[in-house]
Amino acid sequence: MPIYYVDGKFLPAEEAVIPVDDLAVIRGIGVFDLLRTYNGKPLFLKEHVDRLFESARQISLDLPWSPDEVRRIALDALSRNAMDEANIRIIATGGSSSDFMTPQGKPRLLVLITPLPRLPAEWYDRGVKVVTMRLERRIPGAKSIDYVPAAMALRQARANDAVEALYVDRNGNALEGTTSNLFAVIDGRLVTPGSGILAGITRQVVLDIARPLMPIDMRNIPLTELLAADEIFITGTNKGLVPVVQVDDTTVGDGRPGAHTRRIMTALEAHFADTQPTR
Repeated sequence: MPIYYVDGKFLPAEEAVIPVDDLAVIRGIGVFDLLRTYNGKPLFLKEHVDRLFESARQISLDLPWSPDEVRRIALDALSRNAMDEANIRIIATGGSSSDFMTPQGKPRLLVLITPLPRLPAEWYDRGVKVVTMRLERRIPGAKSIDYVPAAMALRQARANDAVEALYVDRNGNALEGTTSNLFAVIDGRLVTPGSGILAGITRQVVLDIARPLMPIDMRNIPLTELLAADEIFITGTNKGLVPVVQVDDTTVGDGRPGAHTRRIMTALEAHFADTQPTR
């Protein structure tokens, strides 16, 4: 059974609870970040913890811990769980509140260690289908625990035999997925939205890798332009890089992962293999 860290204690998963008056429970107030291990070591731990603190800042949730403390707790939690590869989910809740509405300086820190899910190999070999949905994050730069819209979007995606739902804003621009960032190859250039999104850690790694390989544009991507793209792929912590070969009813390119996508995918895998996990 997994061992979790909950508000100062390490507990078996079945004993890991928080009070019902925590704002995470009654108002959905809190932030989180998710990272994975690679060869058993946490990948980009510093970057994910830094983003956790930035998310908290954006929703005006004051955290009493230092980033170093959170990293140490995460590493301690990981060491108490015997897993080949794991997800590390770090959550800061709004804490208990006498008015059941506003944070009162008593957030709770949770660290959940779970086995890394195995994704189908065909996603990477053949590509996947995604659907689009008119939806925007309320605070795009904050990774908050309020995932009701995302859960509804994913349910719609799965009902249409798709693995992800892409958000499209009120102006018709494609933004990102529920748990992924979006890239497209258009006229030989790699294009990704530069605003109105949650900037992913894997997204930044892909940008760094791709710069020597091809020109990059960070700009709006109208849905009409996305549907005419030569190649599309999505990125995320658990997913890595996944080629997209269908958007709604539109086939992307020739219906197979493109050459640019495959080249970046290969470079990303090599980068992960060479990266010394950060502590």
